[in-house]
Amino acid sequence: MQLTAEPIIYGLIFVGVLVLVEGIYLVTFGKSISLNSRVNRRLEMLDKGAGREQVLDQLRKEMQQHMKSRSIPLYSLLAEKAQKAAIAFTPRQLIGIMAGVAVLAFVGLSIGTETEPPVRALISVVMGIGAVYFWVNKKAAKRMSMIEEQLPDAVELMVRSLRVGHPFSSAISIVSKEIEDPLATEFGIIADESAYGRDVGEALKDMAERLDMQDLRFLSVAVTIQQQSGGNLAEILAGLAKVIRARFRLFRRVKAITAEAKWSGKFLSGFPLVCLLVILVNDPGYYDEVIDHPWFIPACFIVGLFLTANLFVMKMLTNIKV
Repeated sequence: MQLTAEPIIYGLIFVGVLVLVEGIYLVTFGKSISLNSRVNRRLEMLDKGAGREQVLDQLRKEMQQHMKSRSIPLYSLLAEKAQKAAIAFTPRQLIGIMAGVAVLAFVGLSIGTETEPPVRALISVVMGIGAVYFWVNKKAAKRMSMIEEQLPDAVELMVRSLRVGHPFSSAISIVSKEIEDPLATEFGIIADESAYGRDVGEALKDMAERLDMQDLRFLSVAVTIQQQSGGNLAEILAGLAKVIRARFRLFRRVKAITAEAKWSGKFLSGFPLVCLLVILVNDPGYYDEVIDHPWFIPACFIVGLFLTANLFVMKMLTNIKV
């Protein structure tokens, strides 16, 4: 068995298409779309001269368009993640990007490898779909993590606003201006919807369901109950902020406790591949006597399935519900 550079080429092409997708996104929508922007996107759109109603329509369209396109074949696997990530690309644009990067991957594989055309086509399709899914999933995970971290501060800011005499709708508006994205734009949408007559509790509930976040559900339930039965909303939200912050600390603690098991699973799945690479580098002909055996290729597939299954099993074992 001769050691070839094709696996390295596959990896470089996959990384290349990931970078390409990110580059297209930033070029199309500008750096303000990035979660690292200090100015929240809604305020930046307003500063550029767009009307409040126009900005609201644009942001609501971006946040709802993906779940409305779940009927598109294969897109249902991506829709929920794209919605949580608030990807500004439309579903058709994402599908077009998948096709485009698949074509570029095919060209790269044709230039850099000697694989048969049908195999190159299959690998290119997998790379195109996989790269976009990986990119969207990473965006969603980063955005949800930032929202979870920002939420206790946002609730405490609402508490301070309520205690100095502001109505709750004004407290929501203050949060949308004082904190950073991604939560600022989410609360900005609620503030705009409230200004146009929508019930604040209903808007919070809709956001909680769209983001599928338990802490936001607590917030929406607290606001709805206070609207129906009365009470000191500032005290309710102050207690809720403490609960959310305590839950956040607990999540971080659980994450730290399970980190060893997670990395053990990754190590156990990656170590055999590293050993295989070291063996082939030191002795390229190590498997020459068995490579022609009819069970060699099936055995490789079985080993690959077991290594992949190990990752899923370890993830299930460390997925502790709090």
